[in-house]
Amino acid sequence: MYDGIVQDLIDEFGRLPGIGPKSAQRIAFHILQTQSFDVSRLAELLTEVRERVRFCEVCGNITEQERCSICADPRRDATLICVVEEPKDVAAIERTRQFRGLYHVLGGAISPIDGIGPDDLSIPQFMRRLSDGEVREVILATDPNLEGEATAAYLSRLLTSIEVPVSRLASGLPVGGDLEFADEVTLGRAFEGRTRMG
Repeated sequence: MYDGIVQDLIDEFGRLPGIGPKSAQRIAFHILQTQSFDVSRLAELLTEVRERVRFCEVCGNITEQERCSICADPRRDATLICVVEEPKDVAAIERTRQFRGLYHVLGGAISPIDGIGPDDLSIPQFMRRLSDGEVREVILATDPNLEGEATAAYLSRLLTSIEVPVSRLASGLPVGGDLEFADEVTLGRAFEGRTRMG
């Protein structure tokens, strides 16, 4: 649509997840039209991120050190491990300030359609973490979709052999939502996860 390097820039932004053609075009033109936008700083940060950021040797979260700040924090409860799909899930749970245990990041979810099986995830590393017998609960916090459910079911079966209590995050109706707009699966989950009042 555009000539040369401008189209190349738009195409490159369009390759990012969640960025469609229109968003890619808006970002590219923002960079071109905003004189105060520091392109050099952006390029520098992208290079630094590539060079310095790695995955935590313990849990798989992103970090600049060998261990992430959560695994390195002695105040965290090492007997609780919350299993998530991606590092962004760790950040989401941390924002709640409700969980004080440790995490394990799988690096995705089981998805046969995409050719992702259990061997493509960090499940062996997770099982090694449980081998010392110190963990008293595993919380499965995979996404409430088909892939996340398959991953949670697989891990749950795997964990029965080592007799570690396993729980799954409750899912159901969002606060402020209307029942009429809830799909059947969400509404069913809300009934299954109901709690007594009073």
